[in-house]
Amino acid sequence: MKACGLIVEYNPYHNGHRYHLQQSKQQTNADCIVAVMSGNFLQRGEPAIVDKFTRAKMAINQGVDLVVELPYHYAVQHSELFAKGAVALLETLHVEHLVFGSEHGQIEDFVQMANLQYQYQDTYEAYVKHFLQQGVRYPVANQLAFESIHNDRLAIDVTKPNNILGYQYVKQTIASNGKITPHTIQRIKSQYHDQHIEQDIASATSIRNQLQQQKQMTKLIENTLPLQTVQLLTYYQQHYGKWHFWEDYFPLLHHKVLTSSPTELRQIHEVREGIEHRLYHTAKQATSFQDWMEKLKTKRYTWTSLQRMFTHILTHTTKTEIQSLLASSVLPIRVLAMTNIGQTYLRSIKKEIKAPFFTSIKSPFPLQESAERISNAYYGIQDPHIQPMMRNQEYQQPIQKTM
Repeated sequence: MKACGLIVEYNPYHNGHRYHLQQSKQQTNADCIVAVMSGNFLQRGEPAIVDKFTRAKMAINQGVDLVVELPYHYAVQHSELFAKGAVALLETLHVEHLVFGSEHGQIEDFVQMANLQYQYQDTYEAYVKHFLQQGVRYPVANQLAFESIHNDRLAIDVTKPNNILGYQYVKQTIASNGKITPHTIQRIKSQYHDQHIEQDIASATSIRNQLQQQKQMTKLIENTLPLQTVQLLTYYQQHYGKWHFWEDYFPLLHHKVLTSSPTELRQIHEVREGIEHRLYHTAKQATSFQDWMEKLKTKRYTWTSLQRMFTHILTHTTKTEIQSLLASSVLPIRVLAMTNIGQTYLRSIKKEIKAPFFTSIKSPFPLQESAERISNAYYGIQDPHIQPMMRNQEYQQPIQKTM
């Protein structure tokens, strides 16, 4: 069986994702679609609007055959580590093709750019450091570093979020010695950071903004989503009380920072360069998560980097823990959902898979302790009577869909 890999968050699964999935099948003619999906916290340092099990169900309802979880220590990281973990999982699962969406849409330029960095790696890193020291944000410093090496403007704008991730995916596929062939599909109709819904293919950001503002499903939102996504989002809100947004976590986060010492905060991953003091000072003034972010944000600390830092504070993920996990040579495969096709594919490659794979976090799952802690943090905003049921999903068998 030939497998095509997708790296996703589905926060939530929308019409743009459906287009990406359809085009991926057409371009690769794959027998099985494998999605590596972030868990309950996402790459940009946000809680997912609904939990990973609901999002995995969205995926298999729409034609994905196998959904595996990207572990937290890769999922909530900058683009390079995020891509490294995701591509490593796809490689372990013997996926032959990787298809990603991008603003640029031309795979040849991504390959050329990745090869260029490998050729001038030390020079590139020196340029990035130079521009960062001048106070330039990382995406811009990255772009300027490439232009300095190339002595010309690049064909790809690596300040665009999907281009940034796409470039990192391609770089990792090159590192896999050609085991995975990359493809890209140009993003259509909407851009990643669009704040407002304008048409039936809208950014996930604009959809989440509308859901947060309206507190309910509306016709405008429904127009951007497959029917089954609408049904799952509605069910989640009605049965579990709420969707997940950073504002809901503000009391928990606020209390955690104000009751921690600077030394304790300094041990948390992404807390660096003395920001623990600024964290504590601004916490005493903040009245909401949005207000806190506005008070904390500077040219040095981007919105995304601060959100990732807050995620690690909320989940109490330390520098030492992350370093230990990233140093491990074993990347466990956690199966969240599968169809009959996905199950058949797993069986066909099972003997060839060197890494352990798991259908729940029951012992001997190697990340059980951190997985439980992260689950507790994510469901901490739910009604106490609901939380045990939500957390118990971690110990159940994968979601299955029979065709």
